[in-house]
Amino acid sequence: MPETSLVWGPIIDALGLEDPITLQLPGFGCDRLDGFDSTMDEYADWLVAQLNAINGPIHLVTHDWGALLGLRVLAEHPQLAASWVTDMGNLTDDFEWHDTARIWQTPGDGEAFMEGITGASPADRGALLMSLGIGEAVAMPMGAQVDATMSDSILRLYRSATEIGPAWGPGIDKITVPTLVVEATLDAYRREGATAELAERIGCETVRLDDAGHWWMTTHADVAAAALNTFCASLS
Repeated sequence: MPETSLVWGPIIDALGLEDPITLQLPGFGCDRLDGFDSTMDEYADWLVAQLNAINGPIHLVTHDWGALLGLRVLAEHPQLAASWVTDMGNLTDDFEWHDTARIWQTPGDGEAFMEGITGASPADRGALLMSLGIGEAVAMPMGAQVDATMSDSILRLYRSATEIGPAWGPGIDKITVPTLVVEATLDAYRREGATAELAERIGCETVRLDDAGHWWMTTHADVAAAALNTFCASLS
């Protein structure tokens, strides 16, 4: 946050995929659907609909909020994916949001935060994303996509998710889809031990990306692609 499907460009290139499907959350670099209030449950339902519309086996790769949505969707609809690669295995029954999320969840403070971002030039927004750790080739064009619709969508989403832990956390144990969790060791939003806990709960595989941060797919695409290829080969 704020991100769009551009974040996947480097790893798509590294994997050599010819026709990948990159889903774009409503309101994030694209229009928001009529009547869509950008709540966590609405995004989960949207993801279910998107996956149902895809023909053939789906190898789902998610990041950040996509990881949270994947946990929810694949717990309830395991038939929608043949495999799943994700990061941010942080969701637990007693989950606590990071400091920035709490700002977004606070009326007034969240709006002021977003106004500071949308009021900046596209170049300055790109520079901000680079300073957070996003690769330059992604950060600059993605910074140009940040707008009022995205900012409003972020605030709505986070304010709908203050109790995501008790609401979605218990469902994790129902996940049966073959899963690989990417643990970027320098991810500022990573909780120590969370990946191991998730592995114990659902029996997933894990891979550590040393010296990689939250946006590992933009900075460590080659290493990550090798891990994804090894995981996919093991499925056969």
